[in-house]
Amino acid sequence: MVPARPDPAPRSVAARELFNIGQVLDLLREDFPSVTISKIRFLEEQGLIKPERTPAGYRKFAHRDVERLRYVLRMQRDHYLPLKVIGEHLDAIDSGLAPPPIEPVVPVVPQVQLGADGVPTPESFRRRDQVRLSRQELIKISGIDEDLLTALEGFGLIVGSATGHFDSDALVVAQTARELGDFGIEPRHLRAFKAAADREVGLIGQIVAPVRRGRDAAAAARAEEAVSEIAALSVKLHATLVKAGLRRL
Repeated sequence: MVPARPDPAPRSVAARELFNIGQVLDLLREDFPSVTISKIRFLEEQGLIKPERTPAGYRKFAHRDVERLRYVLRMQRDHYLPLKVIGEHLDAIDSGLAPPPIEPVVPVVPQVQLGADGVPTPESFRRRDQVRLSRQELIKISGIDEDLLTALEGFGLIVGSATGHFDSDALVVAQTARELGDFGIEPRHLRAFKAAADREVGLIGQIVAPVRRGRDAAAAARAEEAVSEIAALSVKLHATLVKAGLRRL
């Protein structure tokens, strides 16, 4: 499926109407509720949009800029494409070419996005899916029973939301715990994995804290990108160390 091109407004309208960043946010929020001013500024910093600047330095966005933002946000949300790839799409469109085809979106439970080596990619850590499973749905889809789910919750491996629902991460943990159970590995054995994960999360938090406290408007978005990149590298290192260790058994 070839993704839809950004749809610029007619030249006469675009020449007449410019928006400030707050107005752009209002235009986008209906389709992208989580978008922020920080995110828009970060995408500008990455060269994906180039709004005009007034003599006083204020940004002014044309219809074309708004449509490019819609395209970027849609490709991230629906297809989990990295910004570099989305930039290549936009370059193709700017040159009058069709962007490369991507797989159609079908209604399936989201899966962790893996690289060629089987390790989660940075894009998988940026993904924010909207999966909301009830307790019974989680049990049915993952193939576990109530006792196993209770045990996983007891060891902090699965945590439901305030409304009692579970996301796709909980589903992956439940399915993986069931598969490990086939080898005799019980939930209590998985506490070591949880402790190791918590230590990695703490380390990443320390690393990106100075970035997140940055004074410029794009600091929060830049910190989010750094978190996903570092997390993917951390998992890659962990997987490689385990693989190397297993060779010595």
